[in-house]
Amino acid sequence: MTPEAFNPLAIDSLAHSIVTRMTEMIPVPLNDVPLFTGAGLYAIYYRGAFPVYADLVAINTPTATVPIYVGKAVPAGGRKGVGTAASGETKVLANRVREHAKSVRAAINLDIADFVARWLVVEDIWIPLGESAMIRRHRPVWNVIVDGFGNHDPGSGRGEGVRSRWDTLHPGRSWADKYPKREETPAHIEQEIREYLRSRLA
Repeated sequence: MTPEAFNPLAIDSLAHSIVTRMTEMIPVPLNDVPLFTGAGLYAIYYRGAFPVYADLVAINTPTATVPIYVGKAVPAGGRKGVGTAASGETKVLANRVREHAKSVRAAINLDIADFVARWLVVEDIWIPLGESAMIRRHRPVWNVIVDGFGNHDPGSGRGEGVRSRWDTLHPGRSWADKYPKREETPAHIEQEIREYLRSRLA
């Protein structure tokens, strides 16, 4: 049987190289993310005492290994392919991570000191590939089970839909009150998280 030739430019190979480089970045406390330049992807890790995340914390202590959330930040217009700022001219990645820090600080049952983040400035064309590869590899609980961490203030008026699972489990963002409460309880969400992490991390 002839082995398949390695193609370093294949999509899977490129995705692997982005993920590998991302995991080589030194974690920084989420409360101390500097205002740097560039667009790209990021990962946030939790190492605190909120009971439902105990299995995740065990893996992330002392080394941040499995993110609780993964995301990307592209320059203005980048989602439509008409970016108005080159990666070297925008602070969109730093601003996005720092925005997440504000959400954590607002939550009444989370401590910003328990979070660290990694980020990687990437050429715009590779950002979606890197994000999807990171999510496929880790299936982060705030991406898959507890939606809403990355939501924005809907502005004036009442938000459409219902309050996110994240804001239900980790209340504190004032603008989340614009959304009607969801029927499921925090206890129900916690049980689903426990089962999910047990199956993912066993």
